[in-house]
Amino acid sequence: MATLPQLTEEDIQKLGETLREFNASADASVSLIIDKAGFLITHHGEAEEFDLTTIAALASGAFMANQTIAGLVSETTFNSTYQQGENYSLFVINADEHCMLVVIFKSQSGVGVVKYYATTAVKRIARQLKIARKRAPNEGLDLSMLNVADTQYFFRKKEKEPGNKKAP
Repeated sequence: MATLPQLTEEDIQKLGETLREFNASADASVSLIIDKAGFLITHHGEAEEFDLTTIAALASGAFMANQTIAGLVSETTFNSTYQQGENYSLFVINADEHCMLVVIFKSQSGVGVVKYYATTAVKRIARQLKIARKRAPNEGLDLSMLNVADTQYFFRKKEKEPGNKKAP
């Protein structure tokens, strides 16, 4: 079953714009959109000092573990998780049934500000993913099934747009 809609360049640009605005408002160092299997979809911010691929995988695992804990305490779900560190903190919030927003921010910043702006950001992320799903409802990706040894299915030349004289 496909968990992620096929995303176009425009989708990624709009998601990136959402993350850029979110980072500026929430004073976040870096924000990531990941699928629930832990695969990084896109990110924005000061990523140089962080291993975002590993953070995405571990944040997903921690979030899913918290969902199990939610069930153990008779909750349907925990919508977010927060881990506070000495220098940086991490906030993860559910965006839709398949994706999450992961935020890394300096610990001196308040988590309340991050939570406040994350609410709007996840709504915009979910809306863009819904638009992508409607565009091709029976197509999509399950990144957990990705064969990294054979990437030809995922990397193709961009098709020539109507009216564009240049070849792709």
